[in-house]
Amino acid sequence: MTWRCTGIRWNDGRPAIGWCADGRGERSSLLVHGQRLAFAARGERLCLGVRRAGKRTVCPTSAAVPARSGNAQCPDCARLDRSFSVAADTNAADPRPYRVYLAWFGPGMVKVGITAEERGPARLLEQGAVTWTWLGRGPLMATRRTEELLRAALGVPDRIAYARKRAVRGHLPAAVERAGEVAELHARAVELSGWPESLEPLGCEVTDHARPFALDGLPAPTRVITEMVPGGAVVGHLVGAAGPDLHLADGLVVDTRLLAGWELVAPAADATTDVPSADLPPLAAPGSRAGQDGHGQDGQDGLF
Repeated sequence: MTWRCTGIRWNDGRPAIGWCADGRGERSSLLVHGQRLAFAARGERLCLGVRRAGKRTVCPTSAAVPARSGNAQCPDCARLDRSFSVAADTNAADPRPYRVYLAWFGPGMVKVGITAEERGPARLLEQGAVTWTWLGRGPLMATRRTEELLRAALGVPDRIAYARKRAVRGHLPAAVERAGEVAELHARAVELSGWPESLEPLGCEVTDHARPFALDGLPAPTRVITEMVPGGAVVGHLVGAAGPDLHLADGLVVDTRLLAGWELVAPAADATTDVPSADLPPLAAPGSRAGQDGHGQDGQDGLF
């Protein structure tokens, strides 16, 4: 029985590593700041299939996935996934209520986005939003139109590259300053004309993720893993987690999207980190648009 990593999950505001196995369903290993992480990749990275409505459909061909890809899906499964997706605008008839949010990642780095109301703040944790607030709630298309309104009128993007987000995490201003930036943008947004009538505006209630991400005192990240390789190991102490990123005490960042699809096993007792990595890019000036674009015998809990 092979359990493969599915990347990071945020369960009730706490990070965990997900696992799946054909015929065995899914499970997760809770992560605790300060714990030692030690794992190595075995075999090859395979497609994780399609997960929809909490159920995963396995890839029919168990296709291999490139080690540097941020998505652990083969082209066929990726196309199927996007064929009925809110994010890809191929599920416009979704009847669930949605919410519009403003998310802050660093000075001058604020984005607008939408998420299904039933998911609560999970999407903000998954994206690594440091500070955020709701802006409104309503039907899917009304939230989409509001998202477009803010992009056009305020110049707020709908995505920010992960490379930019992680580069600033060790150099963040105080919570009051980042909350102020979010509140100011919220005030400007609610004054705009052209809001859809079916969208209910929501008051500014700023939430900060410094605690779940363990940002206070976080060492400035210096390098990021670029791929896992067969036999390659990662060893270190977890000091923070934000979005898909695990921050280790030595400044190394592990992008868990690159772990997805791999079977991860315990490395040799004397193993050290020996997978490819790269220096983080220098900090961009505020407002710059550069870079936007198991249990029991399976033993998985022992790795994390």
